Amino acid sequence: MKKFALLLLLGIGSLGLTQAQNQGESRIHVLGQYGLRLNEPGIGAGWEYFFAEKFGFMPSYTRIFPNVGNAGNFSADLRYYLSTGKSQVYAMAGYSLTSENPQPGSAGTRRNQSGANVGVGAVIPLTEWIGLSTEFKFQSQGFRQPIFRFGFAFPL
Repeated sequence: MKKFALLLLLGIGSLGLTQAQNQGESRIHVLGQYGLRLNEPGIGAGWEYFFAEKFGFMPSYTRIFPNVGNAGNFSADLRYYLSTGKSQVYAMAGYSLTSENPQPGSAGTRRNQSGANVGVGAVIPLTEWIGLSTEFKFQSQGFRQPIFRFGFAFPL
């Protein structure tokens, strides 16, 4: 089963290149994140769609692991790519909604906070079917913490 999953992933990844920046192309991101102010790790995934030349839209969801309770973050970011060469550097801005529950199992303890995201990032091709995705962003809601995201990008 592991071999089948690996072959399937390689097959899907070989359909395109990590240089996906043409209108109508897209890629999947698998991400880890680390909140620098509260030392909260998280894992997540997103789908980036290029709707115009040098412009991408990426909704993503991240499951955050705080010391107490549980939390999740949904972000919808607009990316503008400053470079289209090997290293694809971008500036981003978007909307973010964080939902947290500091006391799981208790009624009425869930909080939702929305705000803005701003940041910069890069996608660096490692092979033809996988790229390294890094991002540094600031979220305005809640504790207003800077976040470092890292992971892999797979073209579709």
